[in-house]
Amino acid sequence: MEIWPAIDLKAGKVVRLAEGDMARATVYGDDPAATAAGFAAAGAGNLHVVDLDGAFAGGTRNRAAIAAILEATTARVQVGGGIRTMAAIEGWLAAGVARVVLGTAALQDPALVRAAARAFPGAVVVAVDARDGMVAVRGWAEVSAVSATALAARFADAGVAALLFTDVGRDGLLKGVNVEATALLAAAVPIPVLASGGVAALAEIEALKAHANIAGVVVGRALYEGRFTLGDALAAAA
Repeated sequence: MEIWPAIDLKAGKVVRLAEGDMARATVYGDDPAATAAGFAAAGAGNLHVVDLDGAFAGGTRNRAAIAAILEATTARVQVGGGIRTMAAIEGWLAAGVARVVLGTAALQDPALVRAAARAFPGAVVVAVDARDGMVAVRGWAEVSAVSATALAARFADAGVAALLFTDVGRDGLLKGVNVEATALLAAAVPIPVLASGGVAALAEIEALKAHANIAGVVVGRALYEGRFTLGDALAAAA
């Protein structure tokens, strides 16, 4: 199982939000490239980067910071946040991003997701962000009437690389990842699932690893606050 250290960007700084609330941001650094290089030096082969400003604005806002991350490391980088057009997808992949994460677009423009998955095999991840089981979009500011499982099922045959499942109510709070909901989603669809939101202990990584279709886990605040090291997380996932 893969570990994806999270680098969330707000105004060029590395932050973590609580429940996706931009007003509840904790700043962990002002040099995203250095953060990425540090994770890579500690063994990270994957990085999960989110343009938080872009998620709310509907278009890229932290391009310079992401470009610096790509320059600083050879790790595989997946980027999400405000990517809602084919031109944006093509631009990020051309810039060296390994995978793009589509959330709002997955709900509002599923044809785009399908077209991108066909054009760029293995490079499109669908974000299934859920608040009380229902899909949240536009930086998690809006909750839809579509369930997480229903959204995931729409792309079962689309050829997407993975589903990124986040329990919004746990994200950034160190409450513990929602293993049960993640496992249910992983069992419901044939697409590999990445778990996200609230990871606080190594035992949760080990619990996720027990489910065959859970391919990885995104870890954020727990690493920044020293709950465990990246090396320990990689060992627990191995």
